[in-house]
Amino acid sequence: MPIIQINLIEGRSVDAKRKFVCEATKLACECFDVAPEQVRIINNDMTPENYSIAGALIIDRKK
Repeated sequence: MPIIQINLIEGRSVDAKRKFVCEATKLACECFDVAPEQVRIINNDMTPENYSIAGALIIDRKK
């Protein structure tokens, strides 16, 4: 059973997430020869203050 975990900065629309899980499920089924019912996807929305690049919080980089 594939378990796919994705971390995103919050703010993506529900429609974008629906599209992603649909396409990711199709790809997992194709690559791993499993049924869609076997695929699990966990979406973790992160606030900008909980993610950093090169030592700077994302929330600070947008300023």
